[in-house]
Amino acid sequence: MSRMVTAQGRQREYETIYIMRPDIDAESAEKVGGRVSEVVDREKGRLTKVELWGRRRLAYDIAKHRRGIYVYLKYLGDGKVVSEVERNLRLSDGVLKYQTVLLRNNVEVENVTVAAEDVKFERVELPPAEDEREDSRERQLGLIEPERGAPRHHELEGEPGESEETEGGEAAEDEES
Repeated sequence: MSRMVTAQGRQREYETIYIMRPDIDAESAEKVGGRVSEVVDREKGRLTKVELWGRRRLAYDIAKHRRGIYVYLKYLGDGKVVSEVERNLRLSDGVLKYQTVLLRNNVEVENVTVAAEDVKFERVELPPAEDEREDSRERQLGLIEPERGAPRHHELEGEPGESEETEGGEAAEDEES
């Protein structure tokens, strides 16, 4: 089986997305980011883009978490860089999941320009996650009765003789025919 070899002065371009725990503190998130940056530099790679996507809902629960903090990395390097980045993400307690994808082969390193603000890890300053109860699709569509204590639709309609609010926020009077 042949291995793909890149020419001198060229590298492969990868992207890695990793998901951190939603309750991670800013210092721990900085440690993970600093470690990833250090690994890429040590393995003779080059970070080209770092984005903090923020707290988002996960497609499925991971380690009993419904949300996670997403971080996007784009970098140049070879297979050693990828394996070392993934090894460090795997060893980090704050990282739930990660995935790396090869974007392009044979990228000329000299032609890649990187702005300093593009490779800076942002500080994770997110408000604490509320324990919000996720409504099921049936509840959102109104197919299931709301929980006790919540006003029901027919209670919102009002009693005869009372005024209701219309969409514009104005009080509408009951009309009798």
